[in-house]
Amino acid sequence: MKFTAEDLTQAKTRKDLIAIAKKKKILISKALKKIRYEAELLELQAEFVNLQKHIAEKKIRVAIIFEGRDAAGKGGTIKRFKEHLNPRASRVVALTKPTEVEKGQWYFRRYIKALPNPGEIVFFDRSWYNRAVVEPVMDFCSKEQYEKFIVQVPEFEHLLYEDNLKIIKFWFSISKSEQKKRFDSRLKNPLKRWKFSPVDMQGQQLWDQYTHYKEQMFSKTHTNFSPWIIVKTNNKKQARLESMRYVLSLFDYKGKGTSKTSILPDPNVIMRYHRSAIQIDI
Repeated sequence: MKFTAEDLTQAKTRKDLIAIAKKKKILISKALKKIRYEAELLELQAEFVNLQKHIAEKKIRVAIIFEGRDAAGKGGTIKRFKEHLNPRASRVVALTKPTEVEKGQWYFRRYIKALPNPGEIVFFDRSWYNRAVVEPVMDFCSKEQYEKFIVQVPEFEHLLYEDNLKIIKFWFSISKSEQKKRFDSRLKNPLKRWKFSPVDMQGQQLWDQYTHYKEQMFSKTHTNFSPWIIVKTNNKKQARLESMRYVLSLFDYKGKGTSKTSILPDPNVIMRYHRSAIQIDI
């Protein structure tokens, strides 16, 4: 059963359409979920515009790091975060592999150059934490380089903290079966096929190795001044909304809470890392 032209003409409001759908037993639950998500997203994006004004006025430096396994939804979430922000005071950093010159420099140097200026928000689509998980799993770094990095990270981030740079570290957690589903979807979609890389292809085969290094990273780089925040991302839309709520909840800004939606994150979806926390990407 579908809506007729007459149904659409008669319906003056969304409530009218819902009433007609119920009467004709037309399944619209999926469409309603999407409408609710888009309305909620728009409200949170409006809150982010207010937050950006506050950050610009107070000359705050904010770096939001998005880490996680491939296909966990990092890029899509960043896109929604940034969609309506002033591009002059926000940018995305997604560095490619280091050049020969950069390989001879201190590992953190190229990331330091990308850190936010006063009044700016920078979204890191992967970060210096490449060396914590991807590089050792894929043999892109030596054991010595990895061990040096793990020791230096807390010191590096403490220096940034003492210099009043606000760092928010997200780990986007996805289950193995959901990752496989998303990989298959990318390969079938010509518009998304570019996202699939040789490294992605090994994500499923090397699942346990990724898990090992991920847990090492949490245990050695989760600190009071720079904690890891885990986001369950099997539901992409939910993950986007809750990660936005989390960032908004950290700041006091003019107009906070004036939107019609809650800006308090759901603890069932997003939580501070703890050993006992239930993770879906183990």
